[in-house]
Amino acid sequence: MPLTVDDARMLAAAVPSGVTPSEWNDLNLRFAEVHHAVARDRAAGRYGFLELEAQAAEVARIHEYVAGCVGRFDDVVVLGIGGSALGAIALRTALAPANPAPRLHVLDNVDPLPMSRLLASLDPARTLWCVVSKSGGTVETLAQYAIARRWVEQAGLPVKWHFAIVTDPKSGPLRELTARDALAAFDVPPNVGGRFSVLTPVGLLPAALAGYDVDALLAGAKAMRERCNAVALADNPAGLIASLLWRAHQRAGQGTHVLMPYSNALQAIALWFVQLWGESLGKRDADGIPTGPTPVGARGATDQHSLLQLLMDGPTDKVVAFVRVASHGADLTVPADGDVPSAAGFMKGRSLGELLGAEADATARALVSAGRPSMTITVDRADARAVGELMMCLMLATVYAGALYRVNPLDQPGVELGKRLAKEALTDTR
Repeated sequence: MPLTVDDARMLAAAVPSGVTPSEWNDLNLRFAEVHHAVARDRAAGRYGFLELEAQAAEVARIHEYVAGCVGRFDDVVVLGIGGSALGAIALRTALAPANPAPRLHVLDNVDPLPMSRLLASLDPARTLWCVVSKSGGTVETLAQYAIARRWVEQAGLPVKWHFAIVTDPKSGPLRELTARDALAAFDVPPNVGGRFSVLTPVGLLPAALAGYDVDALLAGAKAMRERCNAVALADNPAGLIASLLWRAHQRAGQGTHVLMPYSNALQAIALWFVQLWGESLGKRDADGIPTGPTPVGARGATDQHSLLQLLMDGPTDKVVAFVRVASHGADLTVPADGDVPSAAGFMKGRSLGELLGAEADATARALVSAGRPSMTITVDRADARAVGELMMCLMLATVYAGALYRVNPLDQPGVELGKRLAKEALTDTR
């Protein structure tokens, strides 16, 4: 079953702030303009994350490299931060088997305690380090790399067999290292930024090393990309998500956008979405006015016991996008003759999957009864193809939303100042 978007609870027939029929017509017209603008920029090569076929040779190199690593490593460690890590974390959370071999770790911060503990638990001879930085100059990643390299050297091991680099194809400090030390290296396309890079070697190399089906991941992404060639909102899932969330913000004051998967496997996609949506859209618009929504990641049913009260009775500035899976791939049933307290007696003979689905439905119904809008994104299951569909859908939605908000979704000027100030604070000027 392909990904679907149920927008019924975003309409005026369901909630007071919802889309009216006349607004729906306006949104379709506006989106047609946005779709044309994005298609024009795509043809000019601006959106490299859509150019999946152009990566065929690099994907083949990944498969060849991974084949040579089979049986050599018990642990693969990704060193990266932001877009160089969140995609790998999302893929690991969604796709890792119960007993992964090798195990995939992602060190996405320079907190010294987690790295110290991980180093203490690893066998240097059985560990591969993936160093990921588009620019090759990310200070956090380079610091981690220096520590990991010394650890490998102190174990008397050849560095070239224990490091793989993912970086710019031509320039940057990491590219210089690969040439100097003959390290395995994989290219991030120049026209793909970090938060849009999960379907490049940034995400594909760690995923392939961990044994995930990257070909199915890319197939799902390609299928979604083709669906989003449609100009009509009803036929374009990414356009529908972008247009409804933009409209909710601009016309109903609902600028807090909550992505809430009802699936542990998909929970890290919500964290990946927070960077994607926030860093891409939180900008000054074409008139220099600060704009952009505030993304929030949540998880059902867990966050029914933390955020739902706020969503129900707090400020009316939020929209919830639920993410559901049609099949969880496994289920457990409460014994019909088991020791079930009377308060949960209705669950006898019912499965946990049924309970999770009922809670998702009930939460959406509760929100609409309070006049709060929501939409539901449904994928077939949390497998590689569906995850590829979902991630491509959200990346395209971000690009469409950038055009609607009139911002450049590909840059991050507000982040660069913080990086520069941190570097200045650590530079010895004595």
